Amino acid sequence: MPAIGFPKIPNKPSLFQSTTHLHKIRNSEAGSFMGKIITAQRKENQTQLAENYIRTYILFPSGLLGLLAMIIGILALVYQLFVETYDEWTFIKSSGLMLAGILLGWSQTRYHRYLFRVFPEFWASRMRSSTSRGVQRLKKVKVSAEVELQHAGRSLVPVAYTLGIGGLIGLSAWSFNSGSLDYMAAFALPWAGFFWGKLFTWRSVIPPLTAKK
Repeated sequence: MPAIGFPKIPNKPSLFQSTTHLHKIRNSEAGSFMGKIITAQRKENQTQLAENYIRTYILFPSGLLGLLAMIIGILALVYQLFVETYDEWTFIKSSGLMLAGILLGWSQTRYHRYLFRVFPEFWASRMRSSTSRGVQRLKKVKVSAEVELQHAGRSLVPVAYTLGIGGLIGLSAWSFNSGSLDYMAAFALPWAGFFWGKLFTWRSVIPPLTAKK
């Protein structure tokens, strides 16, 4: 008579094995959670450094240079008014130059805002480099390298800068040579628009420190 076989009952894991497996799962989850926290803190630090760089090296100089260029341009227009060389073309050309400068400043800032949103580490590296250069004057400290940008159309950015600045200078020269506009107003007003265009385009993204509670 053939022997009757009974199905084998699988061995249950011991309490020690279950506890060890549970600890591994918890440690894995804790490690993943801590990694996310560290990544978030690193990104927040980079964003803060980027904001500091933009406030220090873009917003402050833009406000100062824009104010200086505006004062020079207005004084030149007032001079034309007193010597009776101010006419309707003076108003049209000065307004056009201001608008051209604002458009160029707005365009450049839109690109910079894209870098701030997608590559905050680029601006953060510039802030670290600027700080390192300041310390290097007192101590021999190696200056940290800046982050290189790699995005679509990066090679066209210098060309766009050259065309924009060249176009603005060309408009200034044409406005002065064609008459009705003093050379100081022709060259100062577009840069007043450029710097103030940059300043006010950044305000919606990075408000002044006085606006923070």
